[in-house]
Amino acid sequence: MKTARFLAGELGRLADAGIATYIIRGNHDSLSRITRELMLPDTVKLFGGRAECVTIDRGPGEKPVAIHGLSFSDPTAPESLLPRFKPAVADAINIGILHTSLGGAPGHDPYAPCSPAELHATGYDYWALGHIHKRAVIEGASTIVMPGIPQGRDINEDGPKSVTLVSIDDDETVTLEEKRLALAEFQRVRIDASQSTEWEELVRSISAGLEQARKDASAPELVVRLELTGTTPLAWRMRRDADLLLAETQERASRIGSVWAEKLELDCQPPGATASPGADPLVELQTLIADRVLESQGFNLAYKALAEQLQAQLPTDLRDLFGSTEDQSAQTLQDLSKDGAADVLARLRTGSSDGAS
Repeated sequence: MKTARFLAGELGRLADAGIATYIIRGNHDSLSRITRELMLPDTVKLFGGRAECVTIDRGPGEKPVAIHGLSFSDPTAPESLLPRFKPAVADAINIGILHTSLGGAPGHDPYAPCSPAELHATGYDYWALGHIHKRAVIEGASTIVMPGIPQGRDINEDGPKSVTLVSIDDDETVTLEEKRLALAEFQRVRIDASQSTEWEELVRSISAGLEQARKDASAPELVVRLELTGTTPLAWRMRRDADLLLAETQERASRIGSVWAEKLELDCQPPGATASPGADPLVELQTLIADRVLESQGFNLAYKALAEQLQAQLPTDLRDLFGSTEDQSAQTLQDLSKDGAADVLARLRTGSSDGAS
């Protein structure tokens, strides 16, 4: 409710400045009772479930602007909505507003799918799209902009986030200006630990990676997830003492300032991890787990049943954490089982030759 009130307040500020707003509902908005009941200023045009064209007369000697829009009336739209749009208005600047997944994107179900070629063929000057949270610009007969979002919400929405200011001249020249507005930016930072044989060397490498990430970031605050890779004698200790390594990383991040390390992902192997099983009992156990346990039908069925039990207890909006498709869910469970096995092996490793002392 707070978000809805904030939206209404900001639309009111635009109204006070004499700025009209044109809005369409996407797949999530079609389900929202709160946004349906919002009291909006008279300067807001909310398009309905039937395609409309609103023409703005800009006065003598100025081209009129035709704004075409169509809202989702249902939370799903497996078919293209383009055939419902009205033809381009002659001798006018035509702008289309559409919520669409275009040709598809990883992690997104198809919503009102269509191709850039189909958008170009409408004769509109500019298409303002929504749905995919990553910015994309497609030039052609029409200028097509998927602006993304102004603020990432988690590590899966990493990188710079922005809005796009679009200017259209009477000669139909379209100018784009990206405005980065995010207060916090998420980044994935990969650290190669192959050259680290001592704990202090590893921490210095992490610190250097954090400093570079801070330089690359455009937002005032930075949230990073570090992925440590490579072959290093510290691999077992990194697994065993992951909590200590994360605490050390967060302390280094605080020294840099405006940086928070939210998680470490470990993908390191110790030297000799591929040695013959007889050379090291833990290598033999590792091989047994990988070849016999993780690949067994019984283990996978039991693990899947446990995951489904857990998933059923989660709030609806968190259930996609396991993946939104069967393949994604299977991959998530496979990754978790491998990580769990690696953690067990790390805790069994007690020798000092691997840097664990």
